[in-house]
Amino acid sequence: MILIADSGSTKCDWIVVDKSTGSPSQKIRTKGLNPAILNTDELQGIITRSTDLSALRDTISEVHFYGAGCGTAKPKALLTVVLKQVFAHAEVSVKEDTMAAIHATMPSQNEAGVVCILGTGSNCSFYDGKNTHQKIVSLGYTLMDDASGNYFGKQLIRDYYFNSMPEDLKISFEKTYDLTPDTIKYNLYKQPNPNAYLAQFAEFLVHNRETDYGKNLILKGMRLFAETMILQYAEEIKKHPVHFAGSLAFFCQDEINSVAKEYGFKTGRFIKRPIDGLVSFHTKN
Repeated sequence: MILIADSGSTKCDWIVVDKSTGSPSQKIRTKGLNPAILNTDELQGIITRSTDLSALRDTISEVHFYGAGCGTAKPKALLTVVLKQVFAHAEVSVKEDTMAAIHATMPSQNEAGVVCILGTGSNCSFYDGKNTHQKIVSLGYTLMDDASGNYFGKQLIRDYYFNSMPEDLKISFEKTYDLTPDTIKYNLYKQPNPNAYLAQFAEFLVHNRETDYGKNLILKGMRLFAETMILQYAEEIKKHPVHFAGSLAFFCQDEINSVAKEYGFKTGRFIKRPIDGLVSFHTKN
């Protein structure tokens, strides 16, 4: 049996594929496993607390894991060790989430394009049909991640506290979430995954994207992402489309298409959950 995983910082989707038939046999969801944020015990705990995953420990022969925080050597090696400890009989491959987005948005191996991830975090790279090229090294949610879920979550909280959110939305916002200062500071500074905590607020923005405030905030974030990330590939976007993966990108297609017209690039595919594309890629290859 083959186990394929696509993980962000908030959640991780797992699919078990029958190696003999190439057909998915089971879908599992756990909390996200970001080795750049979580330690060994936390990563292992998330996996072992899943009864479905624990039941597969002796039957999995291959693990293909794609995840946020797996783009640099140290966290990638950390997660590889954890997965090998859990799935002792399996060959383990760990790659960054960029490759999941590439395989999902460009199922043809020889296809080229710029690929963006807009979920809990954000990223952008160019795939030439064989190799991935990244012009910007991500420094995480504190310094980067423009137009991501955690970016918009932070903007919403700031606007709420700086009284720049419309009054009707402010009332709705405080009814939806616990916005007491102690709760916010506890989750940001005392709990693991503060980026995932911030990203949960982005759902409010998606639900209110038709309001002037919501639309303008989304456009502001997408313009910033275009300027800091997409336009790094000025030559590539003249010849190739820009694809998007992630729930935030999927729900904000109209705003992204509007920004694309402003900045002169052509959008391609929008994929909400890369995991389905990964199954197709691995069964074909």
